[in-house]
Amino acid sequence: MKRCKMTLFHAVLLIISCEKQESTIQLVDAKNFESTVDGKAVRLVTLSNDNGTVAQITNYGGRVVSLWVRDRTGNFDDIVLGYETLEGYLNSNEQYFGAIIGRFGNRIAKGQFSIGDSTYSLATNNGENHLHGGPKGFHNVVWNILHESDSSLVLSYRSQDGEEGYPGNLEVEITYSLTNNDELKIKYLATTDKPTPINLTHHSFFNLAGVGKATINDHDLQINASYYTPVVEGLIPTGEVRSVKNTPFDFTTPKRIGRDLDANDMQMKYGFGYDHNFAIDGAGLRVAAVAKDPISGRVMEVITTEPGLQFYGGNFLNGEDVGKRNVSYEYRTAFCLEAQRFPDSPNQPSFPSTILDPGHNYESLCIYKFSTN
Repeated sequence: MKRCKMTLFHAVLLIISCEKQESTIQLVDAKNFESTVDGKAVRLVTLSNDNGTVAQITNYGGRVVSLWVRDRTGNFDDIVLGYETLEGYLNSNEQYFGAIIGRFGNRIAKGQFSIGDSTYSLATNNGENHLHGGPKGFHNVVWNILHESDSSLVLSYRSQDGEEGYPGNLEVEITYSLTNNDELKIKYLATTDKPTPINLTHHSFFNLAGVGKATINDHDLQINASYYTPVVEGLIPTGEVRSVKNTPFDFTTPKRIGRDLDANDMQMKYGFGYDHNFAIDGAGLRVAAVAKDPISGRVMEVITTEPGLQFYGGNFLNGEDVGKRNVSYEYRTAFCLEAQRFPDSPNQPSFPSTILDPGHNYESLCIYKFSTN
């Protein structure tokens, strides 16, 4: 395979051109992110590999801004929703495009939990519940850039004791790596000086056909989970771990995302479609899910060490946010696959613990691996 040559195209676009390849990659201009938020400098960093795959990541929220992946004919397209400017993210109705989520991804019931004899109250930013670390969660802070190269970016953030109501000073380090196997690896590491719940995840909105290329309901999806965690209204888990068999949540063999969306199932009504946590089969680093766009042939594997995976089908996208290429992000034109610990775990004694204690490391790995079929 010929190695791509990267050149600068005036002040706006970077073009990656390859022999025997007609498509061009039009990257977001890094100058659109040169600003400050809360007195800290914001930047946009570009990672690339020998195959021409490119990821752009900003330290504002640790967000993946663009991700250019080849289809079966060799043409590249950007497959994640987002914006071409920092201002787009600052003013978006959808707060989580491409972001690192923490301290606690997903929901905590009524914004409360207890550790020992101490009860903690968090912001309630999703009805009566706490969602994705609160209004000033990790998606809305500027991360420090510790290291960058052509293929990796290391970010850090110190979450102060009491920030968003959480106990303990939490030191977090995130490493993004783009490998020559077309893997976007996200490695998480954290330590604390007080016991605290932690559940870090990544929140890219994917459309494997390309940004703005219509519904994701025609994608094929397999989730390697024999069980999921049902919810009540408001999407708080009941505490049950229920079999997916004979339900719309059975993705143990590949099926179209849209096949069972109209099923007469209260869980589908509570989530307005799919917005549920799946208990991934097995342990250790394993394939949690495989998504495929049949038209472009793009395939994405989600490989993780985490016990759970949140599948969200873009049910709350409504066209109000206009993003890259001046595209309106319409209903169900993207999906999320978020490797995670189970939602509301601090209040669910039957779920695996999410409490990190001093002297221990929180470690997690999620890999989004791309290929064609």
